[in-house]
Amino acid sequence: GQPYSVSILKPGYCSPEADGACRADGTITLITGLRTILVDTGGPWDRDFLLMALKERGLEPRDIHLVVGTHGHSDHIGNLSLFPAAKMIIGYDISEGDTYSPNKLAEGKSYTIDEHVSIIPTPGHTGQDISVQVTGTSAGTVLVAGDLFECCSDENSWRELSMNTAVQEVSRREALRVADVIIPGHGLPFRV
Repeated sequence: GQPYSVSILKPGYCSPEADGACRADGTITLITGLRTILVDTGGPWDRDFLLMALKERGLEPRDIHLVVGTHGHSDHIGNLSLFPAAKMIIGYDISEGDTYSPNKLAEGKSYTIDEHVSIIPTPGHTGQDISVQVTGTSAGTVLVAGDLFECCSDENSWRELSMNTAVQEVSRREALRVADVIIPGHGLPFRV
């Protein structure tokens, strides 16, 4: 789309194990256009994969303008150190290097990147979840939602992973109202 395109570099997954553990990794999404934005960096085990996926698209870590971590779990922000020159938005913190900028995310207000990209608070899974809303794509409005949605068919599972189910329910309803496509934290994108 114009002026932004959204690409999934790696779809996330979550698989229960027989011993009660689970194997999980977060979705890694690249937004290209006026700015180059990486949403969630995967787990530290994704380092080489992430560098190769960027290289295949003609990008180096220094080409990423903004890195967004939808929340602070290791399978979503495990490779932040690859992008020291990028502006970082992790949960409600916005920083460039060691300088943190004031914002209104904790008050429920969005943070505008430009007229097509906004960071919106979508709490519930954790207390400071955020999502990236991109308008003007060929698919309409895309919401990179982190673990607001685990996957398309998570209706029977998301609550057990939520810190605050009532708040997350409100965030989910609003996401479904505004988005045409949702990119969940642990699955393939789905059309609303």
